[in-house]
Parts: sequence; C-alpha cells; structure tokens
Amino acid sequence: MIFSGNNAQSGPLFILFFVALGVGFRGFAVTKGFAYTMMIFAAVTTALNFPQYFVEVNGFKFATLITPLIQIIMFGMGTEMGLKDFAGVLKMPKAVLIGLVGHFTVMPLLGFSLAKAFGFPPEIAAGVVLIGSMPCGLASNVMSYLANANLALSVTLTAVATLLAPFLTPMWMKILGGQFVAVDVLDMMWDIVKMVIFPIGGGLLFNKFFKGKADWVDKAMPLVSMIGIAFIITIITAAGRDNLIVIGPALIVCALIHNTGGYMFGYWIGRLFGLKERDARTIAIEVGMQNGGLASGLAKEMGKAATIGLAPAVFGPLMNITGSILASYWHRKPPRDDEETLNLEVNELAVKS
Repeated sequence: MIFSGNNAQSGPLFILFFVALGVGFRGFAVTKGFAYTMMIFAAVTTALNFPQYFVEVNGFKFATLITPLIQIIMFGMGTEMGLKDFAGVLKMPKAVLIGLVGHFTVMPLLGFSLAKAFGFPPEIAAGVVLIGSMPCGLASNVMSYLANANLALSVTLTAVATLLAPFLTPMWMKILGGQFVAVDVLDMMWDIVKMVIFPIGGGLLFNKFFKGKADWVDKAMPLVSMIGIAFIITIITAAGRDNLIVIGPALIVCALIHNTGGYMFGYWIGRLFGLKERDARTIAIEVGMQNGGLASGLAKEMGKAATIGLAPAVFGPLMNITGSILASYWHRKPPRDDEETLNLEVNELAVKS
C-alpha cells in the first residue's frame, strides 16, 4: 500500500502488525522481553497516523498529563528502593564512581557531539543533549538482571544518579544545551525535584512503613509505569508528528550511535579499571541507558514537548530494544570471572583428590 501511495490505508495495518508481534512475542521466552517494545511501536504508529486524538480533546491538552505521569512512575520507583540501595556506595565505591563519571560525562558530551554532527535544528539538538544528560532509569535494572550483571550495583547506580540529577542535568543543559536553546538552570532544578525527588521520597516512605501491607500497590506499579511511559511517548509523538516525519530517520541513527557508544565505553572503561565481568556489564548498561520519561517531562515543562521532546520519544524505545538484545546475548554467556572461578574450584578439587 505504501509503494502504491495508499499511506492512509496502510497505517491501521501497521498498528495491527506491531500489536500482533507484541502478543506473539509473549509466547516465547527468547522474545518475551521485546513484547512491551512492540506495543510502544504500536502506540507510536497510532500517534503518527491519528495525532488529532492525542493532542487535545474538548480543550483539554493531553500534554498536561506528562508531569503527573512522571511523578507516578517515580513514586513507583521509590517503592522498589530502600536505604540499603544508597548504602551500596560504601560497599562498591570504585564501581559506583566509574559508573557515575561515565554516565554524567561521556553521554552528555557524546549527545552534544552527535547533535552537532547531524546538524539538527536547535530545539531537536537540545533534545539530544537532554536525553544524554539524564540519570539511569528503572529499565537498566531489568536489563542488568537479565544480563547476569551485578543487580545490586545497578540499583545503587540508578538511585545515586537519580539523586544527582537535579544538579548535574541542569548543569550540562546549561553548558551544552544552552548553545542551542535558552536554559533556566534554577527552573530545571525545581522541575527535577518535583518530578523525581519528592515522588521517590514518598515511595521510600511507603516502602518503609507499608511494605508487605499493600501488595496490590507492588503488583500494580510496574504495569502503571509501563502504561504511563507508553502514553507519554504517544502524546509527544502526536504533538511533534510533522517534525518527526522529517527528522525521524536521522534521530534513529543518532540514537543507535549514542546508545551503543555508551554500552561500549561503559564496559571497556570498567574492564580497564580492573572491575569484574559482572560489574563491567552493569556499568555498560547503566551508562548506555537513560531515563527517557524524565527527559520527556522536562521537555514538556520547557514548553517544547513537540521539539525538544522528540529525541527522548525516539531514544526511549530504541534503548529498550538494544538493551534487550545486549542482555539476551550476555544471558547466554556466563561472566568470564564465573568461569575462571569455576575452573579454579575444579582444579583444587582435582588436586585434593
């Protein structure tokens, strides 16, 4: 239909195609991790073909829902955390420092370099810098678990990076993103505090006083978070549809370079500094994956959801795809440190016998 010029008629079929893939993928262990991403693609395709239903209805602008949805997602993140996650800094200071430095230096600088190299319009370029300046997201913890990485280190890095975000994200946006658009550091700091710190703090308190007493919350929050992220991406895609059609392919290539560059740097910098295989895998995933939902929320608060928000909308689903592929690959390959330890134990048993 596309080749024959019937683009309008092909849209619904593409939507059904991605929905069918998402449903079908859940039936196989190998592809189950991609089911949610396929549903995201279905939502994006729906927004591209029928944007009028996701921008405004009877004077109500759907963009106003982005910030509350981010706060709900961050509250859910807080309910999964505890003080022990922050105490992990004392147990693994070297690995945490390497991960944080890599995440908050390489990724913003790489985002800025790519934005310049691709010659994006100023507000699109600022969006690339914004997503590169984000802290880690909950998706990185899931990927670390699947990749046989150090889950405790992953959770600690996510927790600490999130607490540092109100300071480091506005700093990088002012230094790098400020070359493309005007950035108010104090406003951005406050936006991050109200979207991240307050909700996570509430989630931590909920976890401390009500853990195990409200099981329905623990079960519901992951689903609510997934639906919330999908809806945020749909809203931003609909708002920036015209820009996305023109700039979309270049943003996809940019996202893949940015994402895989973070994986490669994170892994090899970890190995260079003598970290174990599990820790290096964790650093790779934590450096390479950013909190796309928070970036979308900040773009909305800046009043630029249709432009600055496009990069987070594109980078987010692609990060889940590349993260799932990398995690699946590593899942089938035991960490080399484990193999070496096993060989040593076998040799010791052989000598004793």
